[in-house]
Amino acid sequence: MMFRRSALAAILATAPGVALAQSTEDAPTGLQIELNTIQDVEGACRLTFVAENRTDSAIDTASFQTVVFDASGRVITFTLYNFRELPLDLPRVRQFDVRGEACGNISRVLINGLSSCVTGGSESEVCLKALNLSSRTDVELLG
Repeated sequence: MMFRRSALAAILATAPGVALAQSTEDAPTGLQIELNTIQDVEGACRLTFVAENRTDSAIDTASFQTVVFDASGRVITFTLYNFRELPLDLPRVRQFDVRGEACGNISRVLINGLSSCVTGGSESEVCLKALNLSSRTDVELLG
C-alpha cells in the first residue's frame, strides 16, 4: 500500500496541471509590454504590442508618451500611445501606426514617460514603476 501511494504521489507531481501551476508562479511580474511585430501597411509602419498586466490591480487605462527614432537616431514622432484597459493576467494586443514611415527606417521606440495610468478610478504610478519592456523585432523598445 505504501508503494502505491508513493507511486501515485510521483505521478501527480509530474502531472500537467502541477507543471502549469509552477510555470505561472515563475512568470514575470509587473506590467509587461512587448513590441511583438512591425509591418509595413499602406504608407505606415504598424507596431504591434502585446501587453500583460501582472501587477496587483487591474489598470483602467494606461497611456504612454512614446518617441519613435529613425535609423540615424533622429526623432520621427513624439506621441501618446493609449493602451486602454489592461485587466489582470490577460494579454492584450494593441496596434499603432507610424504614418509616412517604412518599418525599415525605424530603429528604436522609447517609452518616454507616463501620460495617464488609472487603477481603481484614481491616477497611479504602477504603470511606470512596474513597467518591463521587451522586443521580438529588430526595433529596440526602451523605457
